[in-house]
Amino acid sequence: QVQLVESGGGLVQAGGSLRLSCAASGRTFSSYAMGWFRQAPGKEREFVAAISRSGGSIDYTDSVKGRFTISRDNAKNTVYLQMNSLKPEDTAVYYCAARYYSGTSHYGREYNYWGQGTQVTVSS
Repeated sequence: QVQLVESGGGLVQAGGSLRLSCAASGRTFSSYAMGWFRQAPGKEREFVAAISRSGGSIDYTDSVKGRFTISRDNAKNTVYLQMNSLKPEDTAVYYCAARYYSGTSHYGREYNYWGQGTQVTVSS
């Protein structure tokens, strides 16, 4: 069992930055690939970024490439999402998720555990 707790969300002006963190319980964090997803009001949940167990493989959705950076610290059981040049369309609840496989995935159904989410609001 893995419990995930996100933090770092908030209100920011367009062009600003936020850093999301996701802290995982347990001693097997390094056994999980990790992902970030988001869901805006009235929209379906969408993939944002993912990182493999070792951090050697990383994927992003096209709309955040060059602006967002996912990273992980296995010693701290934490995955991060650095978000720069934020846009109003980035406004959403952001969720981290854990997948008990080494590789990344864009599909939420392939993740085993989810956090409760953290709100990110970008004002224009």
